[in-house]
Parts: sequence; structure tokens; C-alpha cells
Amino acid sequence: MRIALGVSYDGQAYRGWQSQPSGQTVQDRLEAALARFATLPVSTVCAGRTDAGVHALMQVVHFDTAIDRPEFSWVRGPNSFLPADIAVQWARHVPDDFHARACASARRYTYVLLQSPVRPSVEAGRVGWVFQPLDQTAMQEAANHLIGEHDFSSFRAAECQAKSPVKHLRRINISSRGHPQPAATGVQGCVTAYWRFEFEGNAFLHHMIRNIMGCLVAVGQGTRPSRWMREVLDARSRSAAAPTFMADGLYFLGPRYDPVWGLPERTPAYDWLP
Repeated sequence: MRIALGVSYDGQAYRGWQSQPSGQTVQDRLEAALARFATLPVSTVCAGRTDAGVHALMQVVHFDTAIDRPEFSWVRGPNSFLPADIAVQWARHVPDDFHARACASARRYTYVLLQSPVRPSVEAGRVGWVFQPLDQTAMQEAANHLIGEHDFSSFRAAECQAKSPVKHLRRINISSRGHPQPAATGVQGCVTAYWRFEFEGNAFLHHMIRNIMGCLVAVGQGTRPSRWMREVLDARSRSAAAPTFMADGLYFLGPRYDPVWGLPERTPAYDWLP
């Protein structure tokens, strides 16, 4: 039978999702826990691979097994063998033609960015950081140039294995919440804010969002005009874009599926994210 799982993890301690000889990946840890619970080897397929340091609120995986257990057992059992920074959120029995990657109609990511004169502490590893104020209007205008189907070669990592650089970016929403810094910080009048950048597309290239973030931050800080984003896109060259932004604040929110599969679209972890 085929089982689908929703998995959340803090990516700080791992070398990304995909299995590696070191064993220090999320997939390695999850498959080891599943094998201990099922007492048989388990091989998983995920909806979207994440890089080192990237987090997930609802990575979706599927696997095939001859072990017949109730759905709640596929949550509690593996979780008893997983480290504290990885947890199965839900489990569903699915038809044999369900495929975590191929059946996904879209994928969703959020980047959380702290704008502050002081570096993050309790949020370290969980948010990106800039100390200069950002212009929301300019960043949204720049982001709008990327909406639609385009060749995203300018935002593609050299090691990207995707067959085509053409992707359909459906949505980029930028929002923030913040307040003035008190005088005790020595930077009276500066503003601390948490920025949230939401991305949705049919698929993403390796480092695509982090490369877009580098460009959005450059625009937000005023070093580039918003129309520059269109120039970068049209150049179809990685050298035209800004440096890759840090992984810390990137979260894979999960894929979207046709309701016919009956899978959840969110987990409780969504309510924690700023």
C-alpha cells in the first residue's frame, strides 16, 4: 500500500533533504525512523527537495509498504525514532497512482527576514537578516516583473539539475510588521521589522528563491531600481543577478494537490511562523 506523510523540520542541522553518504540529511533521518518502525527498509519520494539550512512546515512524501498500520501509527511510530527537529505531522493512505512530486500542481515557500540594527539571537538560523530599512513598494514592483511563465536562468544555481529553466511563478506577496527601536539600543528612530515574502509557483529551480531574494533586498535597500529586476530576468544569466541570499529564513510551506487526494493543505506549524 502507498502512504503519504506531511513532515516538518528545522533544517539548520542538516545538509538538505536529499540522501547523502554522510547520512546527515532529513531524508536519511526520516527513512531510518520509518525503517525502525516498520522493521523493513523504506524509500521515500518527496514533493520538493530543500537545500542545507532550509526548513519545511509541510514537506510531503510518499512510500510503499506491505505493513498495514492505522494512519495515526504512521505519525506516532516514526516520531518516536526521529530527532526533535523533525516530526511527522500527518499520515494518509493514498491510491497507488499518487506521487508526491508528480501530482503536485504548485509549491509554496515563505522567506522570513528580520530587518534590525541588531543581529538575530533567539531567531538565529530561522530568519534572514538585514540592518538597513527596506522599501516595500519598490520590492513589490520588482517582484511583479517575475510573475508569469519565464526563463529563470538568471536565478538558477550552476549545479541545478532541472531539465528546463522555464517556470511559472504565480504569486509573490510581501508584507511586514514592525515598530520603532527604543533609544537604549543606540539607534533611536531605526525600525525593527519582520518581513514575509510568499512565493507560489508550479516548480522552482535550485537556489531560485534565494537568488530572487538577493535581488529584492538590493531593490529594497535602494541600491537598484525596481525595473532592474526585469533586466536581470531578460539577461538569462546568473551573473546579472545579486548574490545568493542566506538560507536561514527560507521555509517550504508545502505543495498543492487536487482535493481528490484528500490531503491536508496546512499543519499547526503554519500558525507559529511570523
